Amino acid sequence: MAAEKKNKQTWTGTVVSDKMQNTVVVKVERVFRNERTGKVMRTSKKYKVHDAQEQAKVGDVVTFHLGAPLSKTKCMYLDRIVSQG
Repeated sequence: MAAEKKNKQTWTGTVVSDKMQNTVVVKVERVFRNERTGKVMRTSKKYKVHDAQEQAKVGDVVTFHLGAPLSKTKCMYLDRIVSQG
């Protein structure tokens, strides 16, 4: 059997809090069209992301991926900082 590389789920969002150690809170906004009414809807969700080097600051746009759980609420890992806030 050949070893296959798994595709990681990745998200892009804005850092809204960096007050915790090794953790940042990232807000991901999603825009979609409602099937019934046709209205453009906007929703957001916050994720706790592991940032080992504590590089990300409030306002930065970052990408992160899903990984093994580190705690009860944290299972995301920082990939890179797309732009400085």
